[in-house]
Amino acid sequence: MRFNLTLRVNARKYGRILPLNYQYEMSAVIYKILASSSGDFATWLHENGFRMDNGKQFKLFTFSQFNIPNRRILTQSNQLELLSDSVQWQISFLPENSTQNFIEGLFQNCVFELGNKESKVEFEVESIEVVPPPEFQESMVYNTLSPIFVSCVDENGRDHYPKDSHEFKTSEWVKERLLSNLVDKYFAFYGREFQDEKYLNFITLTEPKSKLVTIKSGTNEQTRLRGFECKIVVSAPPELQRLAYDSGLGALNSQGFGCLEVL
Repeated sequence: MRFNLTLRVNARKYGRILPLNYQYEMSAVIYKILASSSGDFATWLHENGFRMDNGKQFKLFTFSQFNIPNRRILTQSNQLELLSDSVQWQISFLPENSTQNFIEGLFQNCVFELGNKESKVEFEVESIEVVPPPEFQESMVYNTLSPIFVSCVDENGRDHYPKDSHEFKTSEWVKERLLSNLVDKYFAFYGREFQDEKYLNFITLTEPKSKLVTIKSGTNEQTRLRGFECKIVVSAPPELQRLAYDSGLGALNSQGFGCLEVL
């Protein structure tokens, strides 16, 4: 189930400057808001049939980057100035049972801060609306609302990522990893193997744009991850299409990768 949030920029508190890389901070905000529900969060997970084993966090969600009508990139300081008074933000959750009331209750009139020590902005949720789900078919046309991240382990046991747009759009291993990721999500959520034919193919309609995202910027755990943004046609079983739309395509969805919109 997907929600579109309209956020008002409370510029009087901290100003209008965000770090250019703010995806990790967005993920932290979502987890913090979910955790604030206390027992309601556990009840929601139970009603949707999802179980957390060995203390693992619930991660079957994804979110878009901010849709900012007017902004300015401050290249020298690697920051982003919000010139608009409001921004749009989409958050998508795989579970559906009781999700609307639960999420709307958590986010309605919510006030939160986003950023780091050098630059942050206070936002207030002005409105939250449910985005009607699409009709899932074997072939779907998407646009990325956040970059798709995919990786594999090479013959030397090291993590390997697409080095450029050509490898991303032509390598079979990329398609194999995207498929296996969706199949794993299916098992994690439903508690059973996906029994139908397993297949996934995609064709890029625009040249994939490489985007380097910094996670935990300025800390000892800082990591730079490369994702790709583009318009894409995905062929897969409708049940897996739903998983890609609701919880993200590719890996690290809960850190702001792989959020799709239907075109």
